[in-house]
Amino acid sequence: MKRKIIPYNPDLVPFAKQLRNNMTLSEVALWREIKGKTLGLRFNRQIPIDQFIVDFYCKDLQLAIEVDGTIHFEEGRQEKDAKRQRRLEALGVTIIRFSDLDVKNNLGWVISEIEKVIVDLQTHP
Repeated sequence: MKRKIIPYNPDLVPFAKQLRNNMTLSEVALWREIKGKTLGLRFNRQIPIDQFIVDFYCKDLQLAIEVDGTIHFEEGRQEKDAKRQRRLEALGVTIIRFSDLDVKNNLGWVISEIEKVIVDLQTHP
């Protein structure tokens, strides 16, 4: 299967590297579960796509996983997140979101949900 290359803003690369070095506890916990092809596919952390940086990304499936901390529930942020998500989906990226609390308190469920999306994307490309 040939990967679709999605353009990105190279100016975001230093910021993405900074985010990789300062991941939240939830991001670290999820990363431990999905790195190294644990789920059968390679994921990367803090990847620039277009004008945005996604928390985790699988290039083979064009699948982004976002972990939403408390900032995502502040006033005006949900509209901004929705606009960002529409733009990424227009580029062919599938996005799944989990709250920081779900990752901390229900990591097994989060992994199960990710596995379901992977199977769905592999069987219905």
